Amino acid sequence: MTLLLGPPSFGKTTLLLALVGKPDRDLKGNIHGHEMDDFVAQRTAAYIGQNDIHIHIPEQAASIEGQETNIIADYIIKILGLEICADTLVGDEMIRGVSGGQRKRVTTGEMLAGPAKLLLMDELSTGLDSSTTYQIVKSLRQYIHILNRTAFISLLQPAPETFELFDDIVFLSDGQIVYQGPREHVLEFFKSMGFKCPARKGVAYFLQEVTSKKDQRQYWTQTDRAYSFVTVEEFAEAFLSFHVGRRLQNDLEILFDKTQSDPTLLTTKRFGVKKMELLKVCFSKELLLMKRNSFVYIFKLVQVGVGLYNAVSFPGSTIFLRTEMHKKTVTDGIVQMGAVFFSVFMIMFNGLVELGMTVFKLPVFYKQRDNLLCPAWAYALPTWILKISISFTEVGLWVVVTYYLMGMDPDIIRVLKQFLLLVLTNQMASALFRLIAALDRELTITITMASFFMLVLFANCGINVGALSFHHLVDEVGKWWIWGYWISPMMYSQNSIVINEFLGKSWNHVLP
Repeated sequence: MTLLLGPPSFGKTTLLLALVGKPDRDLKGNIHGHEMDDFVAQRTAAYIGQNDIHIHIPEQAASIEGQETNIIADYIIKILGLEICADTLVGDEMIRGVSGGQRKRVTTGEMLAGPAKLLLMDELSTGLDSSTTYQIVKSLRQYIHILNRTAFISLLQPAPETFELFDDIVFLSDGQIVYQGPREHVLEFFKSMGFKCPARKGVAYFLQEVTSKKDQRQYWTQTDRAYSFVTVEEFAEAFLSFHVGRRLQNDLEILFDKTQSDPTLLTTKRFGVKKMELLKVCFSKELLLMKRNSFVYIFKLVQVGVGLYNAVSFPGSTIFLRTEMHKKTVTDGIVQMGAVFFSVFMIMFNGLVELGMTVFKLPVFYKQRDNLLCPAWAYALPTWILKISISFTEVGLWVVVTYYLMGMDPDIIRVLKQFLLLVLTNQMASALFRLIAALDRELTITITMASFFMLVLFANCGINVGALSFHHLVDEVGKWWIWGYWISPMMYSQNSIVINEFLGKSWNHVLP
């Protein structure tokens, strides 16, 4: 158990990220003679950031093949003290879930359920009180010592009882290592430099202040000579002459024979299981999330129902509802185009729900992708495939109720064609809004961009410019906007459904 200690903004996070190979893909260096390209750092060392990022359910990392996964997961749940909340939602600002300490334990357990022998934790105490921090570090100490692993944990100002749980200390200040070695010798080193920690002062607080120009003088004990400020560089240089530093230097000078290293310590595979197993796990998780968020999909069906009510009741009865469908003139055709536009509009509008859901899940996706829990394709495919059934349900409900009430051509083949086209439209809308959310990543910006794209799509979808095209008046549209017509996916949907309708036998007698 190693404590990484140091003032804020002095390089602790940078060091942890470097050890896991995250700040730069071209990072140079070696570990016991192994270059960074010889192994997968993200799976050899597990990095846990300051923020607890989860969807409402506790996520169990699928990192180990075989039946051992459940055994290890159960053991981690027990060692972290999560048995009492194992079946509880993690929760968020809107949903009551586990406590802050339990959430931090879930974050830790997610990374422990894998092959990594080194656990890197950045500011474990963020958002926690000292008692909760102590309990978590105590649990980790048990896990690390029992399974013979290594934990490298950064804390800003740990309480004395938490400080005593660590075996080694790495004290970082101003980007330099001031001390690295056993916890028992850290005060001895600073005493040799002329600084003593008061009896009632926490060692961690003393270390934070002893290198500060503002607070260093109060710890000076050598009355036989005048005090002068000792810089971080002087501390780091003196440490190399200290017996702990000399032993460390001697160990580093001995070249390590990497042929003698344990091949299980450095992971060379990017993912712990086969591709199909990864896909299966992601499918299971996405299906569970859909069940947990069933309210959203029920609301979408209600939204379609409300749209149906609008289409066939008060406003719809005077516009689209056809007790006697007139299919004699071009004007009748233009009115029917309006009905088709209304259908396309409703199906497109339903895709907006993907904005919030995608933005909400993006932080979790980035965390899991960066830690190589799953590849991007395995995360995205289940989201798309499982939503196809939702599209069939929504569009099927719409077509069954509106098709004949709006006086569309009664040929069953054309009914099926319109159903297929609207399903593709719904899939296009969902994919488009997921793309916008993935690119913008922030809900306010995402909603703004989605509104702009919807405006462009509706203005160029084919009901306005499309009507002009049927009258051979496309040339009247400015060249600066005609591109919008040709690239609008909504235009192709609108025109395809219109062509499907107007090529029906019921429109054969309409004069041009």
